[in-house]
Amino acid sequence: MKRMYSLIAILVVFLGVAFFTNNGGNGLGLHQIPKVGALTLMHHPALDQIYKGFRDELAKEGYHDGKNVTIEYQNANGDQSNLKTMANKLVNDNSTILFGITTPASQALANTTSKTPIVLGAVTDPQGAGLVKNNRHPGGNITGISGQAPVKEQLQLVKAFMPHAKTFGIIYTSSDPSAASEHEIFVKQAKKMGMNLKSYSISNSNDLNQVSQTMLNEVDAVIVPTDNTIAGAMQTLVKNADAVNKPVFPAVDTMVKQGGVATYSINQYKMGQEGAKVTAAILRGDKKPATTPIEYIRHGEPILNLKQAKKLGLTIPKDFQQKAEKYGEVIK
Repeated sequence: MKRMYSLIAILVVFLGVAFFTNNGGNGLGLHQIPKVGALTLMHHPALDQIYKGFRDELAKEGYHDGKNVTIEYQNANGDQSNLKTMANKLVNDNSTILFGITTPASQALANTTSKTPIVLGAVTDPQGAGLVKNNRHPGGNITGISGQAPVKEQLQLVKAFMPHAKTFGIIYTSSDPSAASEHEIFVKQAKKMGMNLKSYSISNSNDLNQVSQTMLNEVDAVIVPTDNTIAGAMQTLVKNADAVNKPVFPAVDTMVKQGGVATYSINQYKMGQEGAKVTAAILRGDKKPATTPIEYIRHGEPILNLKQAKKLGLTIPKDFQQKAEKYGEVIK
């Protein structure tokens, strides 16, 4: 009888060690295979790069989709009314952690759960968007990555391309908190630099054609902040600008590739990578959202659309082209 009790005791210990080994090492409690729920507002090259960087870096961190982690991806395809439904699905599917790409997607996740950890993937102003109490001390279930465009560098670049321009226009989506926040930064910086910057806003992509035509009749060049709505309809803006032979200077590299002239752009792929690092640290139990400060990526890489600049007859600053060739990208 004593021998039987001994064997039972050994078996219990063995099972306990096996259970701990399978579950204790990732900080997930009872979740044997963690589930990562990712939500984005739309398909767009910049946002797709964030998601690609996220998946690639998760794999580098040891989390391989279909093997030791499940990644569920939801895309609202530009329709914000879909976000609530998709956020509910991700939470109801028992996601271990959530990854929000864009401010609206992150807000939808935040409005759905206050318990499941949420990592922000592309939110310019998390505190201003009401996602965290404080960017340095989030205090809740949300933390992540914020990409803030190097506004001063970008305005200096526009002036270098357009030294004789009198009026610049900036167009943004007023219903997008991140775009509106970055627009304000552009306005303040332009005032410091003595630039005459006129603001134009749209509420959705349907407004872009008419508003941009009005703007282009009143300005010498166009500036676009980090704005997902305009990014998704960039061809409309470029078409109207080309019709009057005026340049567009967007904040994001993919928008330069779509017909913008130049920028100092935050690397979207890297933003996704950094988001994955935070996600992996939370999955392992190394970090908690409440005490993990928002991480900022501010360094911009020089991007030049040489083809577009020549098409518009612009004189390209030599030092910028050299920087783009050496440290960034030149589209020919």
